[in-house]
This record gives sequence, C-alpha cells and structure tokens, in this order.
Amino acid sequence: MTYTVNKRFKMAAHLSCGRVNLSVLREAMRMELREFLDKCAGSKAIVWDEYLTGPFGLIAQYSLLKEHEVEKMFTLKAGPLPSSDVKNIIFFVRPKLELMDIIAENIRREDKGRFPQRDFHILFVPHRSLLCEQRLKDLGVLGSFFHREEYRLNLIPFDGDLLSMESENAFKECYLENDQTTLYHAAKGLTTLQALYGTIPQIFGKGECARHVANMMIRMKRELGGSQNQIIPVFDTLLLLDRNVDLLTPLATQLTYEGLIDEVYGIQNSNVKLPPEKFVPKKQGEGGKDLPTEPKKLLLNSAEELYAEIRDKNFNAVGSVLSKKAKIISAAFEGRHSAKTVGEIKQFVSQLPHMQAERASLANHTSIAELIKEITTSEAFFDNLTVEQEFMSGFDTDKVNAYIEDSIAKKDPLITILRLVCLQSVCNMGLKPKVLDYYKREILQTYGYEHILTLHNLEKAGLLKPQTSSRNNYPTIRKTLRLWMDDVNEQNPNDISYVYSGYAPLSVRLAQVLVRPGWRSIEEVLKILPGPQFEERQSLPAGLVKKRQQGENKVMLVFFLGGVTFAEIAALRFLSQLEDGGTEYIIATTKLINGTTWIKSLMEKLEPPPF
Repeated sequence: MTYTVNKRFKMAAHLSCGRVNLSVLREAMRMELREFLDKCAGSKAIVWDEYLTGPFGLIAQYSLLKEHEVEKMFTLKAGPLPSSDVKNIIFFVRPKLELMDIIAENIRREDKGRFPQRDFHILFVPHRSLLCEQRLKDLGVLGSFFHREEYRLNLIPFDGDLLSMESENAFKECYLENDQTTLYHAAKGLTTLQALYGTIPQIFGKGECARHVANMMIRMKRELGGSQNQIIPVFDTLLLLDRNVDLLTPLATQLTYEGLIDEVYGIQNSNVKLPPEKFVPKKQGEGGKDLPTEPKKLLLNSAEELYAEIRDKNFNAVGSVLSKKAKIISAAFEGRHSAKTVGEIKQFVSQLPHMQAERASLANHTSIAELIKEITTSEAFFDNLTVEQEFMSGFDTDKVNAYIEDSIAKKDPLITILRLVCLQSVCNMGLKPKVLDYYKREILQTYGYEHILTLHNLEKAGLLKPQTSSRNNYPTIRKTLRLWMDDVNEQNPNDISYVYSGYAPLSVRLAQVLVRPGWRSIEEVLKILPGPQFEERQSLPAGLVKKRQQGENKVMLVFFLGGVTFAEIAALRFLSQLEDGGTEYIIATTKLINGTTWIKSLMEKLEPPPF
C-alpha cells in the first residue's frame, strides 16, 4: 500500500512545487471520483468516451481505478460491449447525443441471460444533460441505469502553474454559436478554486465572455450564502481575458521549444507522439532491421528537470543548454574512475539511477531538438515566418501578399494559408473588400467550394473580415503596447517578445501593464480592443485579509476564455521569474491551443447533397 501512496505522490510532485499547491485541487477531484466508484459496489468495467481518457489520465492513473475494483476498461464504440465478467458497467461520457445512440446500442445488444444481475451506470462529464437523458429515454434504455450522475471535470491541473478545462470547442461555442455552457463551467471551476484556495479579492476583465464569467461567478458565490470559506486567499487577483481581445497571438508560429513541439507534433494532455526512428539506440538502428513502427510517446511536464529548464526558451537558445548538459552528465559518469574508497563507490552507485534518468532525458530532448531543427531550418519555414513577422511589424498588410498567392498556387496545406490570411486581416483590422474577395475566390477555386462555411466561420469570429473603417488601429495598439521589438535577445531575454522572436503577445502585455503601471495608462487602446473592461472587488472578512511578508510576490490567476498557446504561457512564466516583477502568474484556460488546432476547430465542410 505504501508503494502506491508514494508513487501517487511522485506523480503529482510537479503540481505542488509552485506558489499555489495545485495537487490540492487534483486530490479533491480524485476523492470525488473514488466516492462515485464506491457507490457502484462490486467489480467494474469502465466504458470510456475516447476524448476523456487523456484529461482523466492527468487526474487518476489506472492504479487508483484498480484500488476501487475496476477490472476492465473499454473504448465506447458501436456494436455489443466486449465480454467481461463484471457486476457493473460504467459509461464515462461527454453529454453528446451521438454518444447516447452508441450507449443505447451497447445496452440493447447485451446478453441478459449471461449477466442477469449486471448494473449499468452513466457518469456525464462535466455535466448531466436533459437532452441526453431524453434521448436515452426515447431509445428505451434510460431505466437500465442504476446511477445517473455528473462529474465536474472543470479545471484540470496540467502543471504547477497551469490549469485547463480542455473543452474542445470552447472558442466556437462562445464566439460563433453564442453558447454559454463553457462559460458556466469556467465560473463553476473558479467557484471550486475559491472553495479550496480562498476568495479572490480583486477581479479584472476584458471582453464579453469575461464579463459573463465574472457575473456568474459572483452570483454563484452569493447563492452559497453564509457558507463563506475561512481560508486566507492564495490568489490576490483574477484576470479574465477573452481570446477575441487578442486574435493575433495564436495565429503566429510559436518559437519556444514547447511551442514548436506543439506546432509540429501536437501536445495532447501533456503527451506527445514522435517519429520512432530518431529514438532507436545507435547499434539497433545500424542494421536497418527491427526498427520500431509505433510512435514514441513522451510525457512532457516540469517533473522532468531538463524539460522544465528548456521548455520556455526560444528554440535558438536550446542547443547550447543541451550541449552544456551533455558535458556535465559525461563528467559525472567519469567520476566513477576517481571513486577509490568503498564510501566513494557507494555514493556513486546511489547517484547512478538519477544520472541514468538524466542521460535518458538528454537523449530524448536532443532527438526532439534535431527533429524540430529539420523543420525550422527549411526554406518553407523561413519564408512563412518572414511573412508573419512582416505583418506583425505592420509591413504591407493592406494589399494582396505575393507569398500567399504563390502558396495557394502551389496548393500548400489550406490551414497554412488560412493562418496567414487571418494574420494579415487581424494586423490590418480587416482587409479591403477587394483584397478579401480576391483571397476568398482563390481559396475556393483551389481548395474547393465546400470550404465556403469555413470562410464564413472565420469572418463571424472576426479573424477574416472586411475593413469597416478607413482607419487601421493596429499601429496604435502595436506602438502603445510595444508589441513589436526589433532588438530581441533570444539567448538571454529581457522582454516577453523573445517567445515569437520579436512579437510580444498582446494578451500577456495586457497582464503585464495591469500589474504595472495599471490599465489607466492604456485606456485608449482598451477602447479599441473588443468588449467591455471591468473591475470587481469581493469583500473578505477582516481576519482573512492577507498580510504580505516583505519581498513576497502577489499571485495573479490569468484565465484565457477561448484558449491559450504555450508561447503565451512561456511569456507569463518569464514575467513570474523577473526579480523585480512582484507578481507570479498562474494560468487557466478553456483549452490549450495552437494556430492549427484553433483554425481546425472553426473549419466546416459543406457536404454535397446525398444523391
């Protein structure tokens, strides 16, 4: 038993090493999960909605489920359930109608004769849905469920300073469909945080969605009435930011190590899948036989020392860190020759597991860096980046771009084209109707008219739109907020603009200016940016007001509604580490995104009629 406890503690160690101990939140979620599993007495099989397995993996490993009599796990799919000799079948699902149809088929095709005593249960994540229950009723299986409950998986701890709801369509729901479900869950998640970490005394926000979340959160707190928690607040300030206040940042290519891994391979729930051939030991790979075909899967979080050190660096600064690390490790292994006495040998042997883990970590990250370098040194990457940086620095944003024209003619991936065209539109506060029509026509003629809905969605989201006034306000925003820095130091940065090699993320600049000198200094810019700006205060009982120690930093929770990129997270971590910064940042979001996943979430194909 002690082994599992220690292992569990080790798994979450990276959550408890920051200013805010996020393993407290993880433990509260685990407890709720245990309580539900214990309600279903006897042996269990879990049938998973595949999308949920990643987020749940960050909360509970299989060992925890096993302790509560979970013997089998299956992926939810059409047809009969795989045979298993268990008393309980539990469906873990998102409230989606198409999933209810599959569950109904699973239950109807169950062999009642073999398992007359079997119980079915359903756990909706993150909330129960009347529509889904009605669908189950219409399909004649609602009565088969012994327990129908919800599990509020709202804010999942990803790292010591990072929380995400992993709500896959949050941006589309909020900004295109006017669906406030995600915002309600964001407010619920914040209410849970306040129950665990104390009331957040100050709330600042910018944007329509931010306003809704703040209102709901304050109302939820009021409805809890007298049950005011007696906890000295851990967070001093909450900053709620709408993604559409800064549409520019996610469109640009991230240039931090972690950001590039995400851009090239996609990081999902802290895991990345990589081409296996780069990770084969030299001798094994030489004969060309037995090369692995399965992707190499790696867990990426700050529990790994080397990754914590390099993840937020500009990619151009990573090579020198890796070579320095290689020298240190090889010197440590050489130490075995100088170990003469029994005591020295014993000490060397005790350090060996840690040294071997460090060597394996170095080998992995050297391989990843080589893979990424192949891309970043390519001509296509350089040309694309050059155009991005021209747009962000305000150069030639008002006319048809020759590189984009050529890329469409060469039929480059549509997503690459859309990212660039949207970036140009955002950096020009919309495109002249003539330019916009030209791009749309070229895209539809080259890639197919079924993409007309995608272009409509991008316009509705404000990413690709006609210029409504003759004045382009982007230069004003760029200059006031210092969004473009010509002399950026990638090796030893002194400004957040290093994460995009020149461009400082607008969202993070807003957080930085809020701390010092305050938003009053940029009132003009805030008026240009979409959505209301507001400030709220939540009163605290006299005994709970925080007495700050000398030199102790404030803690600000920055919540991105609609998604955040790893480059923005890196920029906020950079500000947290500044000696005279005075503030440490914890980041929360509806979803971790990059330009590709973000645009993909807005893409929609017009299906041809079925005849």
